[in-house]
Amino acid sequence: MRSETNLLGQPIGFAVAGWKPAQRPAHKVLQGSFCTLEPLDATRHAEELFAANALDAEGKNWTYLPYGPFDSFSSYNAWVEQCGSSADPLFFAIISNETGKAVGVASYLRIDPANGTIEVGHLNFSPLMQKTPIATEAMWLMMREAFALGFRRYEWKCNALNMPSRAAAQRLGLSFEGVFRQAAVVKGRNRDTAWYAAIDKEWPPLNAAFQQWLAPENFDSEERQRVSLSKLTGSILVRRG
Repeated sequence: MRSETNLLGQPIGFAVAGWKPAQRPAHKVLQGSFCTLEPLDATRHAEELFAANALDAEGKNWTYLPYGPFDSFSSYNAWVEQCGSSADPLFFAIISNETGKAVGVASYLRIDPANGTIEVGHLNFSPLMQKTPIATEAMWLMMREAFALGFRRYEWKCNALNMPSRAAAQRLGLSFEGVFRQAAVVKGRNRDTAWYAAIDKEWPPLNAAFQQWLAPENFDSEERQRVSLSKLTGSILVRRG
């Protein structure tokens, strides 16, 4: 931890020279090779998302989210309408470039330009995008946009019992920062929250790792990866957990 000492001999944080607040993310299209992120819109996306989510027959995707599962299209559509009008969280639909259909949802939240911090969350990846390059590229597009806007800290928080989410955060190069005990009550149950983050100085090597992993030459003729993203991001992690 970098620090300096003031005239009283006390340790203080290092100076952030020329600091300016980050720009707020816009509700705009983020274009990738495998997917496109569009501002979430009920008319455009709700029906496709509801159908994609239905492929998760057991409803496992909803276990750690504070809402859902939705038992009818009308209830889900109402939720999408509400989310689509929100500025924080700022929701996006994840569109498969191959099919042109919505296959997942993600958002920015706890957007704090003054302090340069932003979180990614409300992730719901339908079976149509799980374990595909779409999932990785969508997270890269959102992280790239956040750091381009001047944010210096990019956060990922999840239920501490949600091991797939914790593993995903580490695979994406976000370092473990600890667990906040009894942080919330969700669906009537305790939630301890695990915290992960990447900071601005880590972004250049993370960006290079994402680009190397997403490159066409990293996949064989059967679309199997040659080098794992975890191998590329592992050395950047400050802490695992």
